[in-house]
Amino acid sequence: MSMTDPIADFLTRIRNGIMARKLEIDCPKSKIKLKLAEILKEEGFVDAVSKSDDTVQGRIAVTLRYDNRHNSAITGIKRVSKPGQRCYVGATEVPRVRNGLGVAIISTSQGLMTDRKARELGVGGEVLCEVW
Repeated sequence: MSMTDPIADFLTRIRNGIMARKLEIDCPKSKIKLKLAEILKEEGFVDAVSKSDDTVQGRIAVTLRYDNRHNSAITGIKRVSKPGQRCYVGATEVPRVRNGLGVAIISTSQGLMTDRKARELGVGGEVLCEVW
């Protein structure tokens, strides 16, 4: 069965894992999902990202981050650009998420990057998601 929006499925798996207080979630591997998970790790929203090639497609395992009170590091996660309505921004219109407390992940001509890095490099692109 083909999937219409694999990025939304990945974000929903993370959201559902947080709501169920899971320590780790896994999903089918793709280059964009792996890069998305690595950006979340760099920004401190998840603890670890690992990949395995045990199946034909492979799997990505994401270890979710919680504090000592079992509150998640991710308060909210939202898909912005959808297959039915894409959201592109120019270099001067890159959005700020929660006044800089969150992060927008943007697909640019130079690869996936955060909103801060896109502003720094002066590039725009497709806003994939927002995490706060």
